[in-house]
Amino acid sequence: MATVDAPQDLPTGAGTRRPRRRLTGYWLILPGALWLLVFFVVPFYSLVASSLFDPDGSVLTGYEMTWHIGNYWDAFTQYKGQLGRSLLYAGIATIVCLVVGYVLAYAIAFKAGRWKNLMLVLVIAPFFTSFLLRTLSWKLILADDGWVVGVAQAIHLTDVLNLIGLTTTDDRLLATPFAVIAGLTYNFLPFMVLPLYASLEKVDVRLIEAAGDLYASPMRGFFKVTFPLSLPGVVAGTLLTFIPAAGDYVNAQLLGSTNTKMIGNSIQSLFTTQLDYATAGALSVILMVIIVAAVMIYVRTAGTEELV
Repeated sequence: MATVDAPQDLPTGAGTRRPRRRLTGYWLILPGALWLLVFFVVPFYSLVASSLFDPDGSVLTGYEMTWHIGNYWDAFTQYKGQLGRSLLYAGIATIVCLVVGYVLAYAIAFKAGRWKNLMLVLVIAPFFTSFLLRTLSWKLILADDGWVVGVAQAIHLTDVLNLIGLTTTDDRLLATPFAVIAGLTYNFLPFMVLPLYASLEKVDVRLIEAAGDLYASPMRGFFKVTFPLSLPGVVAGTLLTFIPAAGDYVNAQLLGSTNTKMIGNSIQSLFTTQLDYATAGALSVILMVIIVAAVMIYVRTAGTEELV
């Protein structure tokens, strides 16, 4: 006759270990969640709330939450020029950073050899200097009596820049769109180079050699093998460059003029000088929504949805 063994007792505490293990992950993410709550969710709520204030309020009379959606339309119609200029300048700076940064990252990843670490240090070396000082240095580089302007005039580069609208006169570079874009490109170039280098370093050199063995030209091998494999770095680099460049106001303030003001300058002035919190908040939310929408479309178009 078959016998049925009596169930054995579980070790003491075995039933309480699994719930504890399940809670371990939540305890680990708790510090990060609290950080986001305090420094992102709460400020973001405050920003959205200020964008819906009574537009007739002031610091003296006080603001009231009136859910005034019209603040957004008023802010957009009044500052659409600065908004479009910011996106244009940031887009041009991002493209220039991509071209220059890809060449530099490619050279570091495949051609630098024992100088690789030194070149990486040189890329991040500007971060050891104040952002403000680095931007002010461009005022000396692009000064009207400097050698850069002299060379640009000698080779008629200023004429070309004037034709395409990046300068306002044929004899200077400072206080022009060219100066603002140059400052943006210089200050945010490391944000492009580092992701590109990290992506290119992972590329298996044997795949490039295999493309050559299959009679692909170096150019065709680059666009069929190297560039597609480095696409995650391209997407990450362009995002890290475009997003802060679109909201930057230091370069336009120091290197530009009243005709090159970006949306960051308007938001900064509305918050700190004019004390128009409703319009400033609305502009900030509009800029954020536009950037988020553009990023989502760009990432999905590039085929790297796993980055978001």
